[in-house]
Amino acid sequence: MIEQTSSVRMKGVGDSLWVTVLPDSPVERIQEDLAKLFDPLRHMAHATRVVLDTGTPDSDDRYRQIHTYLKNTYQLKEIVAPKEKAKHEEKRFKMKNSDNTIAKHSRDTLVLAGRVRSGQSVSARKHLIIMGDVNPGCDLTAGGDILVLGSLLGTAAAGQPNNDEAIILALDFRPLQVKIGNVVAAGLPAKGQGMTEFAHLEDGAIVVESYLSANPFKRMPWPVVR
Repeated sequence: MIEQTSSVRMKGVGDSLWVTVLPDSPVERIQEDLAKLFDPLRHMAHATRVVLDTGTPDSDDRYRQIHTYLKNTYQLKEIVAPKEKAKHEEKRFKMKNSDNTIAKHSRDTLVLAGRVRSGQSVSARKHLIIMGDVNPGCDLTAGGDILVLGSLLGTAAAGQPNNDEAIILALDFRPLQVKIGNVVAAGLPAKGQGMTEFAHLEDGAIVVESYLSANPFKRMPWPVVR
């Protein structure tokens, strides 16, 4: 069973209902869509276990708001966060070099799998990775880098609002428009389908190059956290 609205996706997994909400949807819209999905299930709510995936830790206000709404409205048997996601959110990734140790929360990077369709917008506080295609009419926004492991055919704005070091990379780089920091470029010349290219700032202008040929990070003596 899979049920879906504009902001909520619900499917049966084992003995539970897995409820996933889109990361940028307003809580009010989510509650309206949850009502559409759960109202027909009121007769069995007391025996229903729900795995609630909001894309945020279970200590986050957004998670708590939605959790409280479901609990108070439908008297569900149990509402839990995804175990793997909860563990993942608690991990800190450390990288050591001769000078210091850098720790970073995994939620600094938003990773999505699947096609982003026309009319949809995706934003990330820092880096954004899309494992799939981005259709024309889609808007991607990130505070850091944007990596598309597929075709980029929509618009992408990286380094928002003022990170001039950000890049936009796609395995098939054919965007309608890109923006890095405050610099915008549209009508970029297409070098052909299936070209792995990236956009970056150089002397105040956006430049698009072959990623493999330019190999922009090859001169770094050791890995650094972006």
